[in-house]
Amino acid sequence: MKRICNLLPLVLSICIACNSIKKSTYNPSKKFPPAQLQSDFSLLQKILYKNHPSLFWYTPKDSVDYYFKETQASLTDSLTELQFKNKIAWVITKIRCGHTVVRNSKNFANYYANRRIPLFPLSLKVWKDSAVVVNNFFTRDSILKRGTIITNINDRPIASILDSMCALIGADGYANNLKYQLISFNFPAYYRNTFGVDSEYNVSYIDSIGLLKQIVIKNYDPLKDTTGRRRSMLHSITKKQFKDFRTWSERNMIIDTALNTAILSVNTFNEGKLKRFFRRSFRKIKQQHIKNLVLDLRQNSGGNILSSTRLCQYLVDKPFHVADTVLAYTRSFPYKKNIRPWFVYWMSMHFSGRRSNDGYIHFRYFEKHHFKPKKSLHFNGDVYLVTGGYTFSAAALATSTLKGQKNVTVVGEETGGGAYGNSAMHLPTIILPNTGVRVTLPLYRLVLDVHRPKNGRGIFPDVEVDPSSENIRKGVDGKLEKVKELIVTKKGSS
Repeated sequence: MKRICNLLPLVLSICIACNSIKKSTYNPSKKFPPAQLQSDFSLLQKILYKNHPSLFWYTPKDSVDYYFKETQASLTDSLTELQFKNKIAWVITKIRCGHTVVRNSKNFANYYANRRIPLFPLSLKVWKDSAVVVNNFFTRDSILKRGTIITNINDRPIASILDSMCALIGADGYANNLKYQLISFNFPAYYRNTFGVDSEYNVSYIDSIGLLKQIVIKNYDPLKDTTGRRRSMLHSITKKQFKDFRTWSERNMIIDTALNTAILSVNTFNEGKLKRFFRRSFRKIKQQHIKNLVLDLRQNSGGNILSSTRLCQYLVDKPFHVADTVLAYTRSFPYKKNIRPWFVYWMSMHFSGRRSNDGYIHFRYFEKHHFKPKKSLHFNGDVYLVTGGYTFSAAALATSTLKGQKNVTVVGEETGGGAYGNSAMHLPTIILPNTGVRVTLPLYRLVLDVHRPKNGRGIFPDVEVDPSSENIRKGVDGKLEKVKELIVTKKGSS
């Protein structure tokens, strides 16, 4: 045993060294021959046609067939992984499924996670055909400041740039708000992946007196930035402080005593010990006799459906179920070695799903089970539900459940999650053997409400509040300010 313990450091050192060598050998510029690309693409098509529940939900089969055929025929030259991934992404967007996400290989992700590479230097908030500066990596730049409207980059109009980016991002139906929000989270990365990296950029913008001007800006190189101060700040944060901040960023609640209002921000339905957090929050709301609740789901892209329904139980005025229909076409995985973890989902679909007379496999629990309102800590005051483009998946389900209730007002923008339904629930990953490109594969189709039109749009707010360059310049949360205005107005009228 002692000898084995003495050998452990050597074994670990060898493993670490081998891992480092493995990482260092990855080359993002490597090109894959057409035969390998065609093999991966053909396999992807077979898996999707076999297992995807909504491949032809918004796009007719003959059109989907055409897109796959044309892309397959275009794979005649060698391509890098990113070039191939973009071709796949272009096809997948035609399916109009926000849960069918295309990602680069793990090697690609690890390679860029450990490297600082040059970037387009502006973070932009984008929507429709608009783009506004949120942050400039060159902090001493006095021209392109926060709130500046950008109209062109390298002679490309912003509308054209966004169209090119959106063509590589999936969404539920035609709910493009999700795409705009994703791009806004990391505009430099989406710009690089779509157009590549330039040494400098010719940027057209509108100055403070409304004149259209141009400026040439250079790439931002993180390696040349003076990051000593930032690193020292990070090193001064303890593990507990970092953990507490992470938990707070996942969910938090503050009380505005002046407005007698609780602002509950739930940014995920996956993490943050939500069951206990909900219970403590609503107990505090009851103890302090709070009359208004702001439920902020703008940063919530979804997660565990049971966490979503649990939150709704504190707010709904009657029993509800998750969806009218939750079905899968098959639970067979003929290409299981390329789907991970296929066995977990295969077992789940056999235990939770049942084949019905219509020939489909139905997840009866979420179709038939009615979740009842909470009794002791139920909130009966006015609810202001704040939504945006990133309100997706389980967060869109919560919005769907609460919208239309007498004491609930939805404020903000159209959700990224579809109002009629989506494909989700079980989400294994397809891993293509030659390139390593990954594609998320939803296994169930959810129809939230069969009485809604299947028009591919998200859930629209009762009170719409769009982004504005003026609010961004001032650092004002326009949606929250609108909610406060509604609360004050109602308080004054009553």
